Amino acid sequence: KRLPQAIIIGVKKGGTRALLEFLRVHPDVRAVGAEPHFFDRNYERGLAWYRNLMPKTLEGQITMEKTPSYFVTKEAPARISSMSKDTKLIVVVRDPVTRAISDYTQTLSKKPDIPTFESLTFKNRTTGLIDTSWSAIQIGIYAKHLENWLLYFPIGQILFVSGERLISDPAGELGRVQDFLGLKRIITDKHFYFNKTKGFPCLKKAEGSSKPHCLGKTKGRTHPEIDQEVVQRLRDFYRPFNMKFYQMTGQDFGWD
Repeated sequence: KRLPQAIIIGVKKGGTRALLEFLRVHPDVRAVGAEPHFFDRNYERGLAWYRNLMPKTLEGQITMEKTPSYFVTKEAPARISSMSKDTKLIVVVRDPVTRAISDYTQTLSKKPDIPTFESLTFKNRTTGLIDTSWSAIQIGIYAKHLENWLLYFPIGQILFVSGERLISDPAGELGRVQDFLGLKRIITDKHFYFNKTKGFPCLKKAEGSSKPHCLGKTKGRTHPEIDQEVVQRLRDFYRPFNMKFYQMTGQDFGWD
């Protein structure tokens, strides 16, 4: 069992589960199924505890985990860096407005009596002041969170995966991820088929199985209808942060 050489650190509702499931098809990737939450919630348990959660690997295999909340956790960059400065980091990002609605949809499925998306978005609806303390909105300010990581890791050690392209061209995005991890490009078009009902790509064969595998019921939930004026307000709010993020990463994600 080895400490992970690569971690998917974010973002919540960006497509991290899909990326991990797709990556596990690769014979040289071994990953923890559940989210360990070590660098945010369980840090005091120590590295030996963390290492023990990891799967056994052979020489040349990469150990991975994913916990999407790391990206927004203040202490996570320093903690991961002190484990190993060479850790490769992967962030799956998607349009922050859609991400926020997806985040809300997930909460709604667990707590049907929460306030509306619209009422949670604003501190004050009349002035249109957006409540950035609401985590659904806070998480999408990617540029702000990224600054914290760049204090500890060079930008070249962080790969930014487009959540949108992970759906429209999974093999293309997986190609970039395999290159970044120094793996042979084994996962290709032949591994995927598009499930029209879910609107998601699915694996023809999952890891250790000969059956096709789509992500479970909790993925690809139908979003509630959100007031278009609120969506527009959020687009305007995120635009400058998105632009800054594009500059920082050298990638235009096409959200605007």
